[in-house]
Amino acid sequence: MRKGLTITKQVHFRCAQRGRKVIEEGAVAKTPELGRVPRISRLVALAIYMQDLLNRGEVADYAELARLGQVSRARITQIMNLLHLAPAILEDILSLPRTTRGRDAVTERQLRPLARTPDWREQLRKWAVLQRNLPGRE
Repeated sequence: MRKGLTITKQVHFRCAQRGRKVIEEGAVAKTPELGRVPRISRLVALAIYMQDLLNRGEVADYAELARLGQVSRARITQIMNLLHLAPAILEDILSLPRTTRGRDAVTERQLRPLARTPDWREQLRKWAVLQRNLPGRE
């Protein structure tokens, strides 16, 4: 008497054109996240990165950052001023949800007055008001 042969293989199904299902080898591929990271989140991350370059001495000053980024020194200053926001606000900005359609909920222009406010408690109060007035929030 002959014993049966068992083959174990990992497969998954995916949808093809016109709803047709296709079987493929391997584990299910991770689906890409929908939407895009908000611009303000990218700018804050860039400011943190540029501050790190300055701290490590890899660039001398804002003028060198401007030359490397091919932007004006004034623009570098605007981006770096975002680091004057309270740490809790920076954390909120970096964890904003992806924008799936339309405009970003929070813009740099809305945050500039907050960054000019020297008191972090006042910044947090203004941030709370700004968040309440965002579209999609009641």
